[in-house]
Amino acid sequence: MTTIERAWLAVVSAEHTRGAVAGGFVQLNHGKRPGVARLHRGDGFVIYSPTDQYGDKTPLRAFTALGIVADDAPYQAAPMSMGTHGTVAPWRRTITFEQLTPLPLVDITAELHLTSQPNWGYQLRRGLVPLTPSDFAVLRTAMTPRST
Repeated sequence: MTTIERAWLAVVSAEHTRGAVAGGFVQLNHGKRPGVARLHRGDGFVIYSPTDQYGDKTPLRAFTALGIVADDAPYQAAPMSMGTHGTVAPWRRTITFEQLTPLPLVDITAELHLTSQPNWGYQLRRGLVPLTPSDFAVLRTAMTPRST
């Protein structure tokens, strides 16, 4: 495993995460460009899913995917329906996702710098936040490989 110098945490429902992992990409904030434009090739990328489905109120609170940014720039995908956000051509980044088991937040909270401050979850409202390389490494180790 290579050492990661920069890492990010995105907030995405588990349902949307499953589609992203299957497609090998990520899009953020309803397909807007600014979030994905912050990513660079080789950055670590972790997805935290507060719920299973977008708009659902039933909490999941788990880290559901982890990978590495594998391209050099955002690309625009074919137009698609974004429900109440209309039809958009979303901006995406290619991610090489590792086949890992989702990890409940409660199982790892004490080990993360991310969760060490009071009201730490408030920053997640932005949808994409910097993650320390050490937190990325902790999550990568804790999200055990999925058996095939």
